[in-house]
Amino acid sequence: MAEVELVLDCHNTLGEGAVWNGADRRLWWTDIEDCRLWALEPQKRHSASHQTPERVSCFAPRGNGKGLVVAFATGFALYDPTTQIREDIVTFEPDQPDTRLNDGRTDRQGRLIAGGFDEKGGGRLISSVVRLDSDLTVTTLFSEVGCANGICFSPDGRTLYFADSMRAEIWAFGYDPDSGRVGEKRVVAMLKGNRPGIPDGSCVDAEGCIWNAEWDGSAVVRWTPDGRIDRVVELPVPRPTCVTFGGADYGTLYITTARAWLNEEQLAKAPLSGGLFALRPGVKGVADSPFAG
Repeated sequence: MAEVELVLDCHNTLGEGAVWNGADRRLWWTDIEDCRLWALEPQKRHSASHQTPERVSCFAPRGNGKGLVVAFATGFALYDPTTQIREDIVTFEPDQPDTRLNDGRTDRQGRLIAGGFDEKGGGRLISSVVRLDSDLTVTTLFSEVGCANGICFSPDGRTLYFADSMRAEIWAFGYDPDSGRVGEKRVVAMLKGNRPGIPDGSCVDAEGCIWNAEWDGSAVVRWTPDGRIDRVVELPVPRPTCVTFGGADYGTLYITTARAWLNEEQLAKAPLSGGLFALRPGVKGVADSPFAG
């Protein structure tokens, strides 16, 4: 069994949105609540972070090399982390002042799929999942979302996986790579009553299995596409948040975690909460496509 290692004791309040950028060979992620973008060069063991103008929920490198496309809490923007120049694209759910953007990932064609949640709490299913195309237009894919998480795609790009943390379920949608439209939905996993935590960020491996970070479950779980648990990787912290494959061979699974909303007693028991972890699980990942716009 592969061992989990602490890569960086970065004390993230809410580490999230991990992405491996093949162009610069760095792992990028966000600390949402601290308004910081992080980058790690594994070979040099060098990390750096900088303050962002707003909370960053998720993002993707642009294929043209001109910075990132970013889902800030309030909307989408083009953002250059070097110059910190921000070009706003569109506000997210302007008719829903209580929601903010949350999880997202590009499809195999380079569109950004991202969704939101009700930040005011109460379990309301009032948000949505949208698609940002290369021409910077936005299309709603589905609504009645409680808390969007776990967005990722099968290796062939024909299945969109999605986790609604509010419902504690992982879903699979048929996905048309040409049009970017979603099709029929099926339930992959129901965690309530079956697992201790709730589903957070996900990625897929080259064998088509889903790796899901289980918030308050102290684990990353590998699910088969038909909903069977293949592997459970225990962590020394209760709140893993996001996973992505990276490294030169895409054989390293990186795991972001959170310290958010843990009390002093909980932090004393799990002092590495908010750190960045990694393991070599013996299976490789699939490179995410850069944003096509």
